[in-house]
Amino acid sequence: MIGTSLGKGGTEKSMAMLSEMLERLGCEVHTIILIDNVFTSVKGKLLNLGKNKSEHDTLMSRLRRARKIRKYLITNNFDVVIDHRPKNHYLREVIYTNYVYTGFTVVCVVHSALQALYFENQKKLTKIFKKNFINVTVSNYIEKQILNVNGILNTKTIYNAFNPQWKDNLVTLPAQLREKKYVLSYGRLDDGVKNFRFLINAFNSSQLWQEGVHLVIMGDGKDWEPLNQHANSQACADNIILLPYQENPYSVIKHSKCVALTSNFEGFPMVLLEALSLEVPVVSLDIISGPSEIIQHEKNGLLIKERNESLFANALKRMFVDDELYASCKQNALNSIQKFSQAKIEEKWQEIITTV
Repeated sequence: MIGTSLGKGGTEKSMAMLSEMLERLGCEVHTIILIDNVFTSVKGKLLNLGKNKSEHDTLMSRLRRARKIRKYLITNNFDVVIDHRPKNHYLREVIYTNYVYTGFTVVCVVHSALQALYFENQKKLTKIFKKNFINVTVSNYIEKQILNVNGILNTKTIYNAFNPQWKDNLVTLPAQLREKKYVLSYGRLDDGVKNFRFLINAFNSSQLWQEGVHLVIMGDGKDWEPLNQHANSQACADNIILLPYQENPYSVIKHSKCVALTSNFEGFPMVLLEALSLEVPVVSLDIISGPSEIIQHEKNGLLIKERNESLFANALKRMFVDDELYASCKQNALNSIQKFSQAKIEEKWQEIITTV
C-alpha cells in the first residue's frame, strides 16, 4: 500500500484496517508513506520515506523518492499495489503511472468526494484512472457520480469497515466530561472541510445548553484558535468544550448522547460508523458523500437534507426530548451497519486480490 501518511484522519484509519484485513487473507503487507506523520499503526512492514524529507522539497528530491519506491516495488516483486494517495497533480501521476508503477497491477482507492483531490486535470487524469486494474471508491456516490460520470468504468465500491473490537477498547473518560450530557463531533480542526462553526451556531440555537447539555468538539488542527474564539462569542460558550485529539476516542464516543457531522464534504465519514458501532445515534447533514449510505433516517439517526442551522438545531433537540425516537435509534444502531463489518468488507477485498 502507498499513502501520504499515517496521521489521525479517516483515510489513515481505513488504511490501517485494510492492512489488518489483508494480513488475515494471507497477504504479505508493506506500507509506504511519503510524509513522516505516524499516529496510526499498520500491519506488516512500513517504509517511511518522509523521514529524510526536507522542508524545501525540490523536484530532484521528489524524483529520488519515486526512484526509491520503484526500486522497493521491484525488489519485493509485489503482486498488487494499492494506492491511497490523492491524485491532484497531473505531472506527478504521469511519473507514477509511466515509471514507478510500470509492470505492476495497481488498485487505486478514492477516499474523498472532493473532485479537486482526484481531478486536477480532468481529461488527462481520466486516462490514468482507466489504466489502473480497478479503482475502488469508498462510497457509491463517488463511484457513480464522479468516476463513472467521467467515463471511468473500471470501478468498484468497497466501504470502509468498522472494527467490532472498538467496543472492548474503552478507557477512562476525560475528567471534564464525567457526569455530563453532551453532543460530540470530532475530526481534524480544518473548518473549510469540517465546518464546526455551523455546528456551534446550531447548538447555540438549539438552547440545549440551557438544559445543561454540552457540545464537545474533539480534535487538533490549524483552526483551533478561530474555533475557540467563535465558541467563546456565543451565549452557550460555557457549555462548549474543545477537547484535544484522543489516541483512543471510543470512551468519549460511547458516553456521548449522539455524534454530529456538519462537514462540507466527506468520502465515507468514519465518525458515523464508529458511533453507530458503539450504539450511539448520529445526526448528520446529507452532504456529499457517505451519510446517506450509512444513516437510515429516524432508524439509526437523523439525516438533515438542508444546510440550515435551525433544522439542525431541531434535530439535535429531538435526540434529547424524543425518548422513543432516541431509544429506537440506539437499539438499531449496531444492526444497521452490519454490511460494513470487517467480515463483509474483507470478502470484497478478497474478490479483488484473487482476480489479480
